Amino acid sequence: MRSADGIGLMLGALRGHGSRSLMLLLAIAIGVVAVNLLTGLAEGARQFVIGEFSLLGRNTLIVLPGRKETTGGMPPITGLATRDLTLGDAEAVARLPSVRRVAPLQAGQVEVNAGNRSREALILGTSREFFAIRRLEVLQGQILPALPLHQAEAVCVIGATLRYELFGSRPALGQWLRAGDRRFRVIGILADRGESLGMDISEMLIIPVASAQALFNREGLFRVFAEMRGPQLVDSGKRQILATIAARHEGKEDVTVISQDSLLAAFDDILGALGLALAGIAAISLLVAGILIMNVTWIAVNQRTAEIGLLKALGARPAQVRLLFVGEAGLLALAGGLAGLGLSEALLWLARQLWDIPLQTPAWARAGSLLLALLAALLFAWLPAGQAARLEPLEALRPPGART
Repeated sequence: MRSADGIGLMLGALRGHGSRSLMLLLAIAIGVVAVNLLTGLAEGARQFVIGEFSLLGRNTLIVLPGRKETTGGMPPITGLATRDLTLGDAEAVARLPSVRRVAPLQAGQVEVNAGNRSREALILGTSREFFAIRRLEVLQGQILPALPLHQAEAVCVIGATLRYELFGSRPALGQWLRAGDRRFRVIGILADRGESLGMDISEMLIIPVASAQALFNREGLFRVFAEMRGPQLVDSGKRQILATIAARHEGKEDVTVISQDSLLAAFDDILGALGLALAGIAAISLLVAGILIMNVTWIAVNQRTAEIGLLKALGARPAQVRLLFVGEAGLLALAGGLAGLGLSEALLWLARQLWDIPLQTPAWARAGSLLLALLAALLFAWLPAGQAARLEPLEALRPPGART
């Protein structure tokens, strides 16, 4: 039997059983769509997180109060924060030769009022350097003035959304608003950049850090950003910061210093493992499709015994008969896999238009889902195809009731 004849028989059998072929094609396509959508979601989350942390710059270290590593021994095993981070600590870090700029951070929720309008807002107390470290720009006005960290000033920079909700269409620059029990004059309006690291920039109100300490009646800092003079100084700068603060805290290393690379590595590992787990879960649907192919192939072999007997009587070898059934399953898997890839890419494209998240299936997942669909179809069709190949011509040509 020539190859062209075999392909013609395969296509004819698929067309002759259109509803059955469509059912198998849909089962495989759904499995491929599930694999690609779930891995695309995981990869999109990974790329989104990487993009968010890249805004900090590779030279930035984050100093947090308390030891976050496990210390072992008897409880408490999460470490102790014997002292808060203070403005004095931030000033000491800023004096290190490897540090370019430092931005202390104080944060809290406070009700903000302007005229007869009010709403809850996230208040950030920081310094002028915070805008450079976090790459924040103002749409109007100016950023916080250059002040000593301990000096309070009744000025603020507000996000675009907060500005609209408090002032509407009225000009906001130079106007006064009330945050808690204190008044601040608006000197700048931030350019809208959406959410970043879990904070919506457009809804923030930024004031000098000393003003925030007075507003919240709290001296301890939420964290301190320290930008190094170059990426090659990050490791040595981390050690210097730990040593400097330990010297100020009676020799106790009671802060944690993390870098962007360490954050990215941790999130990359977690989200990479999540992507593989989701792909594995979705691949189960392809195995279910493979089982369906095996059952349908069993039925096809039983229904087409006369055709098999005629082919073998005309000289078809067992391997050629097996190839017919395995080839039909392979063609269905290829068509269903390609349809599933096309549908999943269309859905991910639509999701990218609706949400600002880089949802995209990695190449290994696209290739892997198609390959897995083919392997599942071929493996599960092999056993019933083997039964067809073992049929004797005379036995297969007999009517069903006359077979032994």
